[in-house]
Amino acid sequence: MIRTLTQAQNSLAPLAPEAEFSVEIDPNEFDQARCDALVAAGLTRASIGVQGFDTTTQQAIGRSLSFDRVAGVVKMLRGGGVRDLNADLLFGLPHQDLAQICQSTRQLLSLSPDRVALYGYKHLPSMIRRQAMIPSETLPKPEDRLELFQAASAICLEEGYEEIGIDNFARRGDGLTLARDQSDLDKCLKRGFQGYSDDPAKVLIGLGASAISRFPQGYAQNAPSTARYMAAIDAGSFATARGHLFQGEDQLRSRIIEALLCRFTIPRDQILAQCPDMGARFDALITQACAAFPAMLTQNTNGASLAKPAQAMARVIARHFDAYEVTATEASPSTTENNQVSA
Repeated sequence: MIRTLTQAQNSLAPLAPEAEFSVEIDPNEFDQARCDALVAAGLTRASIGVQGFDTTTQQAIGRSLSFDRVAGVVKMLRGGGVRDLNADLLFGLPHQDLAQICQSTRQLLSLSPDRVALYGYKHLPSMIRRQAMIPSETLPKPEDRLELFQAASAICLEEGYEEIGIDNFARRGDGLTLARDQSDLDKCLKRGFQGYSDDPAKVLIGLGASAISRFPQGYAQNAPSTARYMAAIDAGSFATARGHLFQGEDQLRSRIIEALLCRFTIPRDQILAQCPDMGARFDALITQACAAFPAMLTQNTNGASLAKPAQAMARVIARHFDAYEVTATEASPSTTENNQVSA
């Protein structure tokens, strides 16, 4: 199936010599045959969903994944010549404590991934039926979640990884560190629905049910139901179910939010170069945010910057710039959160 799919894709749009071909992998569903098929298709990066190795937290969210299983998958991929590996861990899981997340972090880093993402577990029992079986008292409190994140972050830094934005870490020389250090907004670090990226493309095309595409003019999302998506494709139609057209201050606010989450600074000149005639509105938004978060966000001659101790609050401050109401069941067109839902 993998060979058939990748051959069909390559026949329509062959990969460029320098293209990155990345696949998200569930270690429990991965084997040598799948590895060989992906490598033959040109796989260059694999993203491994780990979440954590502690059996107590795994049982609570209905997951079973051993360290040995993940280590075997990493060995397969490295043996196949896959040069770049990503992995993610979750903090804030049921029953999770400092000892557990520190152990999981050290185990993961022993496999030498190139990038590590530390995402917050999102508890949504109204949306995910199985989560209703998880007692709320087993979930870490907000202050405990922060300690869990800080503990895992400290281990990543001790092991030589560098901070990328609010929740990612990468080896020096990785594409994310290079993009983070870029001064050009068009080439610097980006944050979208899939997290941080060093891809400078202005267009992202989403294929499959519920996939989200981004264009310079706005967003478009495919039908979330696989049946509806397939019916539209079989009929020769677009499968778009909803979208958002950028208007008014959307572009300005989006640029501000992305700069804050990626660089912890909001460069006035660079943002206004892409959003001309919005200088007065930019200044007003920055002034309002600085007043709302004194001693955290500081206004300066070229925009604003976030104090180092306040960087853990970057997502909260970014929401201040979001003109759209965010509910538990839908994402704002402009704020780019990346909490993870399990179970």
